Amino acid sequence: MPKMKTNSSAKKRFRVTGSGKIRRSRAYHNHKLEHKSAKRGQRLRKVVIVDPGNARSIERLLLLK
Repeated sequence: MPKMKTNSSAKKRFRVTGSGKIRRSRAYHNHKLEHKSAKRGQRLRKVVIVDPGNARSIERLLLLK
């Protein structure tokens, strides 16, 4: 049986922390930024931990578990 392939789009969007949690960047920070407040832009710059409800499906895409 051939090796399983990691989902390439997920590989580019998510990173795994040292403790095993999955990090992601926030949406809505690509264009039309002049209409968004500076405070909102600062918040969107930060990375966040993926919600536990979605983490399992992302782990499958990344072949973690």
